[in-house]
Amino acid sequence: MTFYQTIVVLHIFSAIMGMGPGFILTTVVKSGKNMTELRHSYAVRHKLHIFVMVGGTLVLITGLIMGFMNPSLFQMGWYVTSLVLFLAALAIGPLVLSPRSKPVKALLASHKGEEIPEDYYRLSKILFRYEYLENAIFIVIIALMILKPF
Repeated sequence: MTFYQTIVVLHIFSAIMGMGPGFILTTVVKSGKNMTELRHSYAVRHKLHIFVMVGGTLVLITGLIMGFMNPSLFQMGWYVTSLVLFLAALAIGPLVLSPRSKPVKALLASHKGEEIPEDYYRLSKILFRYEYLENAIFIVIIALMILKPF
């Protein structure tokens, strides 16, 4: 196996490790039926998010290494589009998701009692909408990587 092939394998495993759990982050927290379960769901979500961050970082690094090892990739539309979409998805985290998750986290930390407050549903609906957008971006990226349409 060549060094380039090793990087490709690392790239694929990193994508599985990072994107796989990323697709279920929203689903995990939707299972909470009371505040105790909801808090636990968010704790599990946080642990899964670590895989997403590590896998996502490795996907970017290995993808760029492949591009530098094979510069013709930078002339391929599917590669450049995937890279731009991936960078946009990375930017969504701190610019969009983080500000919308802070009120949810604050509510989880401060709310007393077991009943999930209505504010949570309103706040999480907004957060989840952006998470679904990010998941859609990742689906497009995966399709581009597999199909290489242009």
